Amino acid sequence: MNNRSIIGGILLVVVLLSGWALLRERQKPLEVTVDDGTTDYVLHDFQIVALDDQGKESTTLRAPKLERTRADQTVAIATPVFEMPDDQGQHWTLRADTGWLSPKGDELKLQGNVSGDSPTTGNTPPTTFRTTHLDVFPKDKKARTDARVTMTRPGMEQAGTGFEVDSAANTYRFLSSVKSRYTPTAR
Repeated sequence: MNNRSIIGGILLVVVLLSGWALLRERQKPLEVTVDDGTTDYVLHDFQIVALDDQGKESTTLRAPKLERTRADQTVAIATPVFEMPDDQGQHWTLRADTGWLSPKGDELKLQGNVSGDSPTTGNTPPTTFRTTHLDVFPKDKKARTDARVTMTRPGMEQAGTGFEVDSAANTYRFLSSVKSRYTPTAR
């Protein structure tokens, strides 16, 4: 056998193998990643600190996942935890199963197991409230719900349907079906 026959045989085998490989690849569907245009971005396990006009912390948000929808520019948040400082710099904590934020950030809707807890230190008595959903208007420093709310403080438990909070004025009110229970605290 001469060298031409050996080289020709090797080339023939290479051509047959590469042709066979190309045919096998051609039969497989192509894996294509397509941007369906629904999400601008996704954040995982993050913390965002929002500042007010004076450069002070207005809200801190922690959550395992946040997605911004491209079409309407709204934001969906999984199990959000918001921390909002009061006048003394102590943080109120607001939690829920899910959150939704409007495009301009002027409305926040919390859904499922909504809880609010006062700071654990400072002048505010330990206060908690629980409800199923809550609409928060951060720029106005107000929140409201039409759902049942239970609020507890030392020596007092209140419950009612419908609830409004004005954190700027440091006031709250129940709208209907209010029941209060006072328990004297020992001195």
